[in-house]
Amino acid sequence: MVSTALAVTGLLGVPIAIIAVATILMIFVVGYLAMARHIPNAGAFYAYVAHGIGRPFGVGTSWLALATYNAFQLCCYGGFGAAIAVPLAQQWFGIDLPWFMAAFAVWLLVAVLGANEISLSEKVLVVLVVAETILVVLYSAAIMATPGFGFTGAAVAPSNLWAPGAGTLIVIGMTAFAGVEQSAVYIEESKNPRRTIPVATYATIATIAAVYVFAAWVQISAGGAQIIDRAAAEGADLFFNQTAVVLGAAVVDVGHVLLGTSLIAALLAFHNAVARYTFALGREGVLPRVFGRCTRKGAPRNASLAQTGLAFGVLVLYAVAGWDPLVQLFYWGSTSGGLGVLLLITATSIAVIGFFARDTHGETLWHRLFAPLLAVVILLGVSWLAVTNLPTLFGVEAGTGPAKVVPVAFLIIFAAGICWGLILRRARPGVYEGIGRGTRSAVAAPSGLSAILSERHPS
Repeated sequence: MVSTALAVTGLLGVPIAIIAVATILMIFVVGYLAMARHIPNAGAFYAYVAHGIGRPFGVGTSWLALATYNAFQLCCYGGFGAAIAVPLAQQWFGIDLPWFMAAFAVWLLVAVLGANEISLSEKVLVVLVVAETILVVLYSAAIMATPGFGFTGAAVAPSNLWAPGAGTLIVIGMTAFAGVEQSAVYIEESKNPRRTIPVATYATIATIAAVYVFAAWVQISAGGAQIIDRAAAEGADLFFNQTAVVLGAAVVDVGHVLLGTSLIAALLAFHNAVARYTFALGREGVLPRVFGRCTRKGAPRNASLAQTGLAFGVLVLYAVAGWDPLVQLFYWGSTSGGLGVLLLITATSIAVIGFFARDTHGETLWHRLFAPLLAVVILLGVSWLAVTNLPTLFGVEAGTGPAKVVPVAFLIIFAAGICWGLILRRARPGVYEGIGRGTRSAVAAPSGLSAILSERHPS
């Protein structure tokens, strides 16, 4: 992700952006976790907005969240095909494998497993996350052993945060933290949620920030003055190529394989999570009821098949059009998801203030007003910077391509959801009253593990 971001934007401040995002999130989760203690559907952004701002806005948020999570899931196909399968096929078998053939193979696997809601156990996901994190740290340490290596201050200079393109860096940094909000899901299961959940959340944010600031800073520093040119020429292989100088190609293959298995696990986890999210919204009537049907074993098959069909259509479109899977699918998809998350947490922060304005629920001023208000001010400013810097984020001319399509699409989806909520209020009041009041487990966002697996790697 880092190398692609460097190539597309030409900006070096990814490490300082990750630090900034971590700081923003630590402020955001103060009110977020306080509200989570008092509502069902902990972890579902749309439930917070429905409770704090109003049900129509909650429906709009649910549709926006669905688009955001789909962007994260679909982009992984491009990452697996272009960054993993293609180089390994060339190196191991000497063949030029079209990226979409590998992507379709994984798509078929995910489709079959997803239709039956077969997923990897949480323990397997934890092992993969830990192994990948250790590998990132070890590879980064190895790069530091390169003769002449020295850290560059340009990558962590605070001036990056108010220079042109600052909003772009924040969105890129946001992709590294997709899923951290899921700590709220475990509030009801914790013996001392007021203490353990915040501590776990802050520790998670700090750990992610530390590991990936280190990895990104090392990668940028090792590239020297040619880092932007190298990122453009080598793409996702840049990090592995830097490591190979010290450890050799054979050891780097281990990284490719682990990243590949992580992406497959992430695809399956995201597929199941998005299908379950779609199923829950269909069951509540927020989406057509057909999506709320399940098999005898409880698998949300219709929602899963819809997700599979969407992925198939996207892969066919990219294959036929010949679009770049790494930049135009993986990078554009993940950054679109990052923008979506930014908008979602901004709306949620506003909802926190609205929720506690009606009833303090015994929370302190810091938890129910000051921290959420500070988060709103910061997030609104960052969102504005992000939207006004979309051409830089996507590497396109102003008013063209994703810089135009993504914000318009998000706006249309959000507005359409609000309109549907208003229709439900008049036509189906029973359904309307239940918006955001369902069981929390059914409508939670994709787990933090899946987000870690899919997005947090240095390539």
